[in-house]
Amino acid sequence: MCIKQSVGTGGSNKKIDVKIIQAALNLSPSSTFKLTGNLIVDGSIGKKTIAAIELFQAGVIGMEKPDGRIDPNGASIKRLKESVQKGLSLDALIAIMGPGNPTVVSGYHSVLSNQLPQYGINTSLRTAHFLAQVGHESMSFTYTEEIASGSAYEGRKDLGNTERGDGIRFKGRGLIQLTGRKNYSDYAEYACLNLMTKGNERLVSLNPMYALDVALWFWDKRKLNTFADKDDLRVITRRVNGGYNGLADRQEYLERAKFFLI
Repeated sequence: MCIKQSVGTGGSNKKIDVKIIQAALNLSPSSTFKLTGNLIVDGSIGKKTIAAIELFQAGVIGMEKPDGRIDPNGASIKRLKESVQKGLSLDALIAIMGPGNPTVVSGYHSVLSNQLPQYGINTSLRTAHFLAQVGHESMSFTYTEEIASGSAYEGRKDLGNTERGDGIRFKGRGLIQLTGRKNYSDYAEYACLNLMTKGNERLVSLNPMYALDVALWFWDKRKLNTFADKDDLRVITRRVNGGYNGLADRQEYLERAKFFLI
């Protein structure tokens, strides 16, 4: 289930879990459940969130004595999943990217909405798998540039690093990291973008549109929609990562995405 521990009265109230419940409550209006004002999806439990849980339990589930708590695999979370209006809303994106800063995550909502369909990521399952991969790779849009200096790539002819300083200059950037002179050159040609003038290579990390687009370009080149359609997280992870590093974390992102999209 998408929450790992209990949320609400007497719950563990882990930040990511609370964000999921806050977003889900905002996205579950019905004739028997309507919030007077949307909850802030910030992961902080408080009286408003607990009151909203109780209101949902009473109005939608019909509990005579709402306990204000939602447990993994409990009746409340199952009913909440059924009630959520499916789609990549801003609240849903903030919850899916649970470890991230909501302000940073919000900056990617409009570009995702605009750019995903351009690459055939036009189904809920494809969207869920793409978000799972970029969520893990960028730590919920926190990092769009490799933390290491890039010096380890110096002289890597397989990456096209043939000139002195190429390793640092063409270090990993983007939501799925573009690495090496050759890959930068290929993407620059594809996007009609001048990345090869010194200093311009950082556009890939500084501009959310390009940080996302380079990941979409990578996704499309490797035909990953095909494996998303098969719901094959392992194959996609291997094609993105070269192995299975972070598979469990990618699975958690995927479960959160499916909760809100499928």
